Amino acid sequence: MNFIDTLQALGMSAALGALVGLERERAGSAIGGIRTFPLIAVLGTLCALLAGTYGAWTVAGGMLAVVAMLAVANFANRPEGGTGITTEIAALIVFAIGAYLVAGHAAVAAVAGGTLALLLHFKAPLHDAVRRMEPAVAAAIMRFVLISLVILPLLPDRAYGPYGVLNPREIWWMVVLIVGLGLGGYVANAWFGARAGALLGGVLGGLISSTATTVGFARRVRGAPEAAPLAAVVIVVASAVAFVRVLVEIAVVAPTALRAMAAPVACLLVLMAVIAIAMWLVVGRAKAELPAQGNPAELRSALIFAGLYALIIVVVAAVKDRYGNSGLYVVAVISGLTDMDAITLSTSRLVEGGTVGVATGWRVVVIAALSNLLFKGGAAAVLGGWRLGSRVLSAFAVVVVAGIVLLLVWPDGGGLVGASSAAPALPAPASPPPAVP
Repeated sequence: MNFIDTLQALGMSAALGALVGLERERAGSAIGGIRTFPLIAVLGTLCALLAGTYGAWTVAGGMLAVVAMLAVANFANRPEGGTGITTEIAALIVFAIGAYLVAGHAAVAAVAGGTLALLLHFKAPLHDAVRRMEPAVAAAIMRFVLISLVILPLLPDRAYGPYGVLNPREIWWMVVLIVGLGLGGYVANAWFGARAGALLGGVLGGLISSTATTVGFARRVRGAPEAAPLAAVVIVVASAVAFVRVLVEIAVVAPTALRAMAAPVACLLVLMAVIAIAMWLVVGRAKAELPAQGNPAELRSALIFAGLYALIIVVVAAVKDRYGNSGLYVVAVISGLTDMDAITLSTSRLVEGGTVGVATGWRVVVIAALSNLLFKGGAAAVLGGWRLGSRVLSAFAVVVVAGIVLLLVWPDGGGLVGASSAAPALPAPASPPPAVP
């Protein structure tokens, strides 16, 4: 490192140490505070600088010196009965951050230091959240760990089956994505519970499952028709959030086609959001308690979704091969009746891989979304009665009509989407130069 880089590393090291030290000083730590932690961070940076000349033992020796210092300070200042070791661990991390600044990226060190300071600062809310966590929520989080961190790495990353579209690891990645989205709503619902208003209740319902939310509220309204206006708001809001899920899924699975595929979906999202907010303003800030939702991280549910996703991938590939794009639209209508996630993920994956064009891909997603709206509107009318069904179907009808118009008039290339569905033509090979006589 040159002179300027060395000064920058020392300055940033001291600043990050001071940030953590400020929080420890405020918390009343007897081990170290606003002066001690910057010194520990600078020590780590100096040890890493010396390692270039004297070897890596200088960093190890510096870490041992910090451990010895903490042991002495701990023995001298620890109150009777003992306390936690958070400050000691924080000091070791600060030393490591200071050393990392010499050989690593400054941005990574800044993120690590900032995250450490935030974890220390939010001690009370974090402990309170853990104490309030219901056993079912803790179990859901642990099952998500099983799905994402245990099962996923063990699956083979290669293609199997017809058309070579069944990759176990890629399929399970889709499961992790969907379970993660559902788990976020599930945990938030457990946190807010009956305190959720209609707007927030719809948001949480959309994160968990807009279809399940529609069915659950429709059944509740059947015995209480006066609740139909509030239930309609929750259902419409949940369906708007379902479009957000679609955009997130496209962004994760088909990032290179995101702009072209997401633009029509975003238009429908904005329209649905406007309708939902207008309905919410009419109903007011009534309370809405979500129906009981199943644990989205259950292994059985994950396996069912994986099977459904794999089936749709194969069906889409087969239909595309035999019938072309028109067959994909039929698959979208059927699949969208009950589930938007599988058809969105499978189509986005095929678009990213070049098997399906961008223009066809977004049309499949939009058709599936419109089919899903019609299914949910019908379910609301059948299960909740016409008072609920008329409100939900009226709102969904506006979006369905707008979606049909988009399917007919939206440009495939250039224009609003800013990307063509056709692959760019390759330049013709240059002719060989004439032979020299």
